[in-house]
Amino acid sequence: MLRVGQQAPDFEVTLHTSETFRLCDELGKRHVVLYFYPRDFTIGCTKEACAFTDHFNTISRLNAAIIGVSPDSVETHREFARQYSIAFPLAADPALELARQYDAVWMGGRAMQRVTYVIDRGGCIRLAAHHALFINNHWKRTIDVLQELKRESS
Repeated sequence: MLRVGQQAPDFEVTLHTSETFRLCDELGKRHVVLYFYPRDFTIGCTKEACAFTDHFNTISRLNAAIIGVSPDSVETHREFARQYSIAFPLAADPALELARQYDAVWMGGRAMQRVTYVIDRGGCIRLAAHHALFINNHWKRTIDVLQELKRESS
């Protein structure tokens, strides 16, 4: 896992909305919540996506974009987002290239871990969370860090 204080690697991904997201385009504008999860439609991953959706407005008000990343296809992401009314874009990483770049792989690089990063407007990692089972810790810690970033900028 990458460390807090490190510069986040730049990346470009295609979202389930057919848009392209580039980290460099967000720098100086808003923070980015980048969370990796193993699979769409699994119990834990669905709970996590729904929890982030439940707190999407708070995260947005704290000047942050959120991107979910899994190895699933764009088509699978579209169905997952539709079925569960996911409020934010999902990115497909079937070859685990982005996950490797962000050290979010395990099982010898064959599977994606549950890892959440908060990247500030300057491109610095401010949160690196890995909790395979404590899914609610991710959104809670994300909001805590975003609130701290808001206090710092005031």
